[in-house]
Amino acid sequence: MTGGSVLLEGPPATAIRFVDDGRIPNNHLPLLHYARALATPSAEGMEALLNANDWPPRWRASIFTYHHYHSTAHEVLGVASGDAWVLMGGPKGRELKIRAGDVVVIPAGVGHCRLSSSSDFLVVGGYPPGQDWDLLRGRDGERPRADRNIAAVKVPATDPVFGAKGPLLDVWGTEAP
Repeated sequence: MTGGSVLLEGPPATAIRFVDDGRIPNNHLPLLHYARALATPSAEGMEALLNANDWPPRWRASIFTYHHYHSTAHEVLGVASGDAWVLMGGPKGRELKIRAGDVVVIPAGVGHCRLSSSSDFLVVGGYPPGQDWDLLRGRDGERPRADRNIAAVKVPATDPVFGAKGPLLDVWGTEAP
């Protein structure tokens, strides 16, 4: 890591894989969940961490309450405050509890939807340099264009928590489509 204060409890990141459910394509790359990545969570702290590791923050908000995915970018979510239950991988996916200090990297194509959250839930979101997001919901007509887009999204050059070395590069860098 090149900046910020990182505290990880347990393994550096948990990798979670999802399969295509017919509507939400998901990805052969696993979602990565860094539990308690930031020792003292705040929006400014998350922005500093992401900036230091070349994942420029682009927004502060919550997570949409409907299933959606991005076919043109990988996304990082840094939980600045509060907590939430999020359904990852589409309607048939997996519920994940995320808390202040957590960082989640969502590969292009992986569905996500906020199920519930605390009143103070705030996320800092960003994307690797050169990647810009679209918003797809698993509707008729989105594929196969979305599948082509997802296949073209490159693995980022850095890990959003650890920079030049880290779980993202270790896991995603060895994945073959």
